[in-house]
Amino acid sequence: MIKIPFVGIALLAASFSLPAIAQDAMKKDTPIKPADPELKVVVDSWNDIGRKLIAMAEDFPEDKYDYKPTPAQRSFAEQLLHAAGANYYFTNPVMGQKPPAEEDAKREQYKTKADVVTFVKKSFADGAAAIQSKGEKGLTSTIEEPFGHQKVRVLDYANGFIEHCGEHYGQLVVYYRLAGLVPPESRPKK
Repeated sequence: MIKIPFVGIALLAASFSLPAIAQDAMKKDTPIKPADPELKVVVDSWNDIGRKLIAMAEDFPEDKYDYKPTPAQRSFAEQLLHAAGANYYFTNPVMGQKPPAEEDAKREQYKTKADVVTFVKKSFADGAAAIQSKGEKGLTSTIEEPFGHQKVRVLDYANGFIEHCGEHYGQLVVYYRLAGLVPPESRPKK
């Protein structure tokens, strides 16, 4: 009598594991997907950090846009303006134009949250368009880097600016936390 419930439990357990075994067998029979082309990878990375900074720009309360953790630091708005403005040190040379005259966009020029959001969106859209304009083969072409006065590959230069924006994203996460807020990326997904 004890064996019947045990057999039933064993059969029940086996029925739950069969779909997993079948999925594993399907994975082995499915060819491995090739790596994405470099152009897609770099554009996706550019757009992903842009999406994060745009979400912060849209989300952070306008009355806290001039918040600074310490007087020596940039305000929240100035951080966004710096990251977005720096993108043009990438975009302009890639498009054959001179880099901007000033390193940082001035807060006086972007007085409202809407102004800042528009500038951040435009800088990432322009950067993505510049990358795409080069095409897959153009990623290895070189441009003159305005800071180091040397030639750099477009791909390497793009990755440097993606990293730069990622660093500012990290700083802005701290601004959120110090202001008692949760950054959009850290919120539970719906």
